[in-house]
Amino acid sequence: QVQLVESGGGLVQPGGSLRLSCAASRNIFSINVMGWYRQAPGKQRELVALLTTTDRTNYSDSVKGRFTISRGGARNTVYLQMDSLKPEDTAVYYCKAGLVDGGWNWINQEYWGQGTQVTVSS
Repeated sequence: QVQLVESGGGLVQPGGSLRLSCAASRNIFSINVMGWYRQAPGKQRELVALLTTTDRTNYSDSVKGRFTISRGGARNTVYLQMDSLKPEDTAVYYCKAGLVDGGWNWINQEYWGQGTQVTVSS
């Protein structure tokens, strides 16, 4: 059973920064993308950012220019650098891994982490 383990969440003031990390418990050879989703209270889970093994990226419009997704040195690790944080970024952030097609549609098996809380408040 593969597990995705997130870390790096916490409480930060508006305008501040946080860096989230996600690592798979073991190598996953059947995936071509890792990334982040988030879910705020009372809202649906939404895409934040994705990064493929060929360095294609997909960002939500709400985070473009503020968040940066990158790959770690170890296989199946991914980071999310979050700058200029806003109160509306408050959510549980989930790491996700799997296989996507050229249109960013998820196919085959998907893996989810347990989530890490990010709270932006003064």
